[in-house]
Amino acid sequence: MTSRPTDTISVLMSTTLDTIYDDFAFLDDWEERYRYIIELGNGLSPFPEASRDEAHRVRGCVSQVWLHTERAEGEDPVLTFRGDSDAHIVRGLVAIMMLVFSGKRASEILTIDAEGVMRRLGLDEHLTPQRANGLRAMVQRIKDEAKTGAATTG
Repeated sequence: MTSRPTDTISVLMSTTLDTIYDDFAFLDDWEERYRYIIELGNGLSPFPEASRDEAHRVRGCVSQVWLHTERAEGEDPVLTFRGDSDAHIVRGLVAIMMLVFSGKRASEILTIDAEGVMRRLGLDEHLTPQRANGLRAMVQRIKDEAKTGAATTG
């Protein structure tokens, strides 16, 4: 059977944060965990070329990171995020953030403790300062999008 892009999308979408926690606990060392993070990044859905522009670029990241947001209608819209990076590990971190935030209501996004997720995975101690700052910039951008979504439709 030929692998299609939707096959890898469904693999990522069937992954939960609890699965990632369990997999991290199972993996013995950080080299294996980094490979796993890269595999998660490979499961991201294709990012639209038209969104690889300055408007979608996340500032504060050393690597190139792009974030595209779709808002559903309603008073507390569901936000769907698509992201990508030109760096393999960062693309994996983007995938984790998509699992954490995408498909949730704006009000819920604002309450999510992304730093807590990173601590639980041990990423707070194993990311370079540049990657950690970039990750924080991405989370801030997602939360800003949630604030905007809640404000414009609420």
